[in-house]
This record gives sequence, C-alpha cells and structure tokens, in this order.
Amino acid sequence: MRESLGHDLVREHTVYACVMGSRAFGLATDGSDTDRRGVFVAPTPLFWRLDKPPTHVTGPREEEFSWEIERFCSLALRANPNLLECLHSPLVEHADATGRELLELRDAFLSRRVEASFRGYAEQQLGRLEADIRRDGAPRWKHAMHLLRLLTSCRDLLRTGTLTVDVGEQREELLAVRRGEVGWEEVRGRMRTLHDEVDAAAARTPLPAEPDRARVEDFLVRVRRASAEDAPDPAPAL
Repeated sequence: MRESLGHDLVREHTVYACVMGSRAFGLATDGSDTDRRGVFVAPTPLFWRLDKPPTHVTGPREEEFSWEIERFCSLALRANPNLLECLHSPLVEHADATGRELLELRDAFLSRRVEASFRGYAEQQLGRLEADIRRDGAPRWKHAMHLLRLLTSCRDLLRTGTLTVDVGEQREELLAVRRGEVGWEEVRGRMRTLHDEVDAAAARTPLPAEPDRARVEDFLVRVRRASAEDAPDPAPAL
C-alpha cells in the first residue's frame, strides 16, 4: 500500500526532476545508466493522519529516486552533496512553478558546511576503496574516479561559491582513472593534493558560514499552505 502511494506521489506530485550520475557529470559512456532524481510535494492533508506520507520513494521507473520536499530541504541544508548536485544538474527534465522556485533557492542551501560534508563522503568512499584493495587487490576504479570528482567539486565550490556539476575539460583525465589506466598511488597522490587545495579554498571561500535556513523555511511553509488550500477534501487513508 505504501509503495503504491509513494509511486502515485511521484507520478502526480513531482515538482522537480533531473538526471544525475555520470550523464549529468559529463562522464557517461555507452553503458551508463540514466539515474533520475526528483522532488515531490505530498498533499498537506496527508500529514494530518497518524500514518505520514513517505519521506522518499524508490521508483516507479528504473534508477529513479525521489524525496518529499521537506526531507529534501532538510538534507540540502546539511550540505548533502547528492542533493546539492541535484539542484545544479544541467539535465532538468521537469520543473513546475514550485520546482522553479526551489531552483531559485539554490544559493540559500550553500554554505561552508560543504567542506565537512563533501569531505565526509570522500572519506567514506576512500574507506570502501581501501577495503576493495585488501579484498580484491585493486580498487573499483569507477568509484575512485567519482571520489576525485567529488573532491574537485568541493574545491571549486569553496573557491567560487558556485557548484558546477559537469566536469568539463577534466572528462578524459577522470575517464582514464575509471579505465584503470592510472596507478593507485598516483590516484592517492591526487587525492592528497585535492585535500590541500580544499584547505586553501576553505580559508578564503566566499560562501557564508551557514545556509539561509529562514529563506528555505519560508518557502516550505508557503508550499504546505498552498497545498492545504488546494485540497479541501479529506485525504485517502494510507
């Protein structure tokens, strides 16, 4: 029942949808999947019941994942890299009036928190890569490529205050890592260099210390209020 409800929410109440993963990063190859991400607004009356609507939904399409708008905003305010990148995807598939307003809030989510958040994700990925080496004798090169991409993105975001998703001219260099053409020690050396560059960028970043939580909350309250006014009938049982 809840899975069916979740899929209906994605189909009927998505306000923003984009393509992420290698296609958005400019790193797609012939075999790359199409990873879709979205944001939906659960009708406000659904929150008036004991059983709440889902905070996130997998599907209904293959490689599709969506967040309810409150959950999305909460995670993005914490500088979650996956969600911040969604807001800056160059491959937007859908954005209604609410979705466009969400996109206009992109700068409100950006803050110096990105240093700790992006680095935290990078450290987790490095731990997995080192576990791969101990078990298999080699890392998963695709994951090594994305770790370098993430650290580069963090560095550039701290330097400029702008998040750019597409890797641009770094594409071939990163794909060489994915193909295993770059030795692990060289990859680790690049990681260390990037960490040093992140340190330097963080010391003079134009980003504010904290995200603009009040601006985001005002947006969320208006979305909830509009949804309540548009749905006067009782919500169906979950």
